[in-house]
Amino acid sequence: MILIYTGNGKGKTSACVGQALRALGQDLRVGFGQFMKKDVHAGEQVMLQRLLGENYRAGGRGFFRKEEEREEHRAAALTLLEWARERLPRLDMLLLDESLYALRAGLLERAEVEDLLRRARAADCHLVLSGRDAPQWLMDMADLVTEMGEIKHPAQSGVKAQRGIEF
Repeated sequence: MILIYTGNGKGKTSACVGQALRALGQDLRVGFGQFMKKDVHAGEQVMLQRLLGENYRAGGRGFFRKEEEREEHRAAALTLLEWARERLPRLDMLLLDESLYALRAGLLERAEVEDLLRRARAADCHLVLSGRDAPQWLMDMADLVTEMGEIKHPAQSGVKAQRGIEF
């Protein structure tokens, strides 16, 4: 199956982590890659590294804000994409957090994502993609799409990110 967690609300990464735990609880072989996110030891990163070892990678360079950094960010996205392709045949589920961010920013191309979907289906590997702004063509190809909607967030009141909540 192809699963997508998208939307402007909080919870996409948490949904991916929960999906990974559910699959691990059923003895599925799980891989988890994070586009855009550096390995900064956020709570989920610490635990995913412990649980998954070499089947976990935070391969990002952080937020993509400056056009002059495009080449560096694109290279990081391609490295993680290759890591994902290599693992597909050996996994039952592969989760690619913030892959939709990379797609929207042009760090991944539509053809590369479509190829990954084809490879996942051919390998009989569930593929989970997350991030804001899932394009319609991708939602049409997916089997499950969940949109997280923001209703209220503490940042709107000036509250800083909280340990264990945002990281």
